[in-house]
Amino acid sequence: MDVQGTVAAGWEPVRDAFLRNFEQRGERGAALAVHHDGARVVDLWAGAENADGGTGDGGTGDGGTGDGGTGADEAPWTEDTAQVVRSATKGVAAAVPLLLHQRGLLDLDAPVAAYWPEFKAAGKDGVTVRQLLAHRAGVPVLDRPLTLAEAVDLETSTRAIAAQAPVWEPGTAHGYHAHTFSWLLSGLVHRVTGRTIGRWVAEEITGPLGLDLWIGLPAAEAHRVGRIGPVEEVEPPGSGALKLRPKRSVTEAYQDPNSLTRRAFGVIDPKPDENDPVYRTAELPGSAGVATARALSRFYAATLGPVDGAERLFTPGTLTLARTEESAGADRVLLVGTRFGLGHMLHGPASPLLGPSSFGHPGRGGSLGFADPDAGIAFGYVTNGMRRTVTADPRAQALVRAVGSVVGGAV
Repeated sequence: MDVQGTVAAGWEPVRDAFLRNFEQRGERGAALAVHHDGARVVDLWAGAENADGGTGDGGTGDGGTGDGGTGADEAPWTEDTAQVVRSATKGVAAAVPLLLHQRGLLDLDAPVAAYWPEFKAAGKDGVTVRQLLAHRAGVPVLDRPLTLAEAVDLETSTRAIAAQAPVWEPGTAHGYHAHTFSWLLSGLVHRVTGRTIGRWVAEEITGPLGLDLWIGLPAAEAHRVGRIGPVEEVEPPGSGALKLRPKRSVTEAYQDPNSLTRRAFGVIDPKPDENDPVYRTAELPGSAGVATARALSRFYAATLGPVDGAERLFTPGTLTLARTEESAGADRVLLVGTRFGLGHMLHGPASPLLGPSSFGHPGRGGSLGFADPDAGIAFGYVTNGMRRTVTADPRAQALVRAVGSVVGGAV
């Protein structure tokens, strides 16, 4: 395996861990970037651009497995390759309400209906912005799933979520709003700013920071995006891979069509093909973002401080909000103990990051982005090889442990 890129002196253990993911964990194609105190210290990529080993330009593929190498007819991963990062998008999108609050445009403790009057329907009149962001609104499901065409249409999708009755009393519990988070956040941001969330992110975050990261992929960038697909799930002996064993596993619950787990992950029906250009161009801030590892890492670095002359995103007060726990304990959808702040996942057993101050978000099946203020670390990992993991992919965890070995993190 020919690993491309650079690591700063002292960061070689991270490169070693990145290589082992290809050799021992079935990695197909991936990239990793890490910033430390605003400087990029890790910038690596390797493998095939497409999980199925093809040479196409981002169309659908068969999602076959591979051994981590690239054949003569395979398109190699390059430093500019981007991928769908699934729920790692949520970590970027969660910055939007925090920045709106920072600018005095959004009251976190106001009812959502103060900005979005239709949302008060069906017993949601008391749901606050804070509860919505912390996965406490009680609407992780829809009584009627949406088609892809409905899901990507802002008016249709936000009307559906506004009309939905909560499945628990809002504020009394939390459960991962896997897909409905897209429409909750999109509806709120559109009504506060008059802009779609993808446009807001492009104009206020990714444009000024020069990030190759999109919520709504432009057609001109489609050629850079490889196909995602499943890969063989293997673990080397003694790897320390996280194994959570709740009374009922997420996998078991997913097999039950009446479970909140299955319903939460099935609100778009039929299940969309994430290699479909229609899906990639959709402004779905909970699941459909496209990014490079460099972009994820640089984004989180900017939440901590200035990066390459660009102004920091978060004030110290907003940074405190981003890392403050709002929900913790048994998750009604994921069935394990999760911790959430205001849209970000926080360090904990279900989603180990670098340490207690870490905030960010994993993407189901692999990708991960986060920041750790105490260690001055920003981390971005992007993969095309999707595993069944939801919050703690073994490949990402191995990389986080390697970063921890360098800076003395908790993982």
